[in-house]
Amino acid sequence: MSALTLFSPSGVVARPADLRRAAKRLQGLGFAAAIDEAALARAQRFAGTDEQRLEALHRVARAAPAVAMATRGGYGLTPLLPRIDWKLLARAVEKGTRWVGHSDFTALQLGLLACHGAQSWAGPMALDDFGRTDDNGGVDEVTRDCFTEAMGGELEAVGFRTEAGFDGLGLRGTLWGGNLSMLCALLGTPWMPAPKAGILFFEDVNEHPYRVERMLLQLLQAGILGRQKAVLVGAVSAWKPSPLDRGYTMKTVVARLRALTKVPILTGLPFGHVQPKLTLPVGRRVQLLVDGRNVLLGW
Repeated sequence: MSALTLFSPSGVVARPADLRRAAKRLQGLGFAAAIDEAALARAQRFAGTDEQRLEALHRVARAAPAVAMATRGGYGLTPLLPRIDWKLLARAVEKGTRWVGHSDFTALQLGLLACHGAQSWAGPMALDDFGRTDDNGGVDEVTRDCFTEAMGGELEAVGFRTEAGFDGLGLRGTLWGGNLSMLCALLGTPWMPAPKAGILFFEDVNEHPYRVERMLLQLLQAGILGRQKAVLVGAVSAWKPSPLDRGYTMKTVVARLRALTKVPILTGLPFGHVQPKLTLPVGRRVQLLVDGRNVLLGW
C-alpha cells in the first residue's frame, strides 16, 4: 500500500469527522492513509499557528510519503512562503512524493516549480473530495479514479470537451497554473514560475467574472499570457450574479480576452472547486491535441 499523509497547510478543518471519513475512504482505495498530528490544530481561521503549519509541512517532507495531500485550501500558505525549506520539499519529490491539492495549495506547487523545477499534482483534497457524506454527494467517481490512477503512475492522459473552433490544434508545452487568485498574488515574487511556451490552466471560486477578467488582464499586461502556447479555462464557480451584469458572464470574459491575444484559450477543463475534477501534473511537459471539440492532454 502507498503511504498517504493528510496534512493542513492552510485553513482550519471545521469538522474533524469529515477528515476521518476521508482517511477511511482513501484507505479503502488502497492507500495507507494517515492524518498528520497537527492536521486538526486551530488558530483563528488557520489550521494552527504559522509555526505549526510550517512544522507540519516540513515533517511531511522529511517523511516523504508516496502522496502528501492537503486537507483543504482557504488561506495560509502565503505567510509561510519565505520560511519554507524548498530544498527539503524538492528532495521529497525526488524520493517519490506526490504533493497534491488545489486552491491555496497552488502557492506551494508553483513555489516548488519556480525554485527547483519540481513537479506536483493539481488535484483533489481530503475534505471536499473524499470527506463529504453520502447525503452530500459522497465521492465523485471520475475524481476518485483519475486521482488513484495518477498516484499509481497509470494515468498518461486526460481529456475534456471544449468549444468549437480549435479542431486540429496540436502543441507541446509545460503544464502549469492553478488558482487564479494565487497566480496573481505570486506575481513579482520568487515563487512565481516563468515558463515560456507553457500551457497555463486556471480556476477560481467565489470570484465574479469581472474580477476574473481583471486578474487575467493583470497576467496579460505582466507579459505572462503572451508567453504561453495555450490557456485552459477551468471552473469559475460559486459566484453571485449582479443586476448590473446585463448578460456579462464568463463567456464575455473569454471573448474579451481572445480579442486581446492570439494565444488559444480553451474552455471546459474539469478542474477547480467542482466535481468531477481531473488530476493534472504541474510542471510536466505535455502534448495538447484537439479533435473536433475533444481535447486530449497527454504526457
